[in-house]
Amino acid sequence: MAKHKHPALKRRLGRAWKRTRRAPVWVIVKSKGRIRTSVKHRSWRTQRIKP
Repeated sequence: MAKHKHPALKRRLGRAWKRTRRAPVWVIVKSKGRIRTSVKHRSWRTQRIKP
């Protein structure tokens, strides 16, 4: 990956990075543990982000 990234690509990568986090603790507690992962969870190894 290039050292100097285009602003649009940086924004896309930033959004994807935020999306991969787990669901907040209050969501897990409120759903009594039924919801543990985020719907938009992505693994860096299996799914690629379009450049």
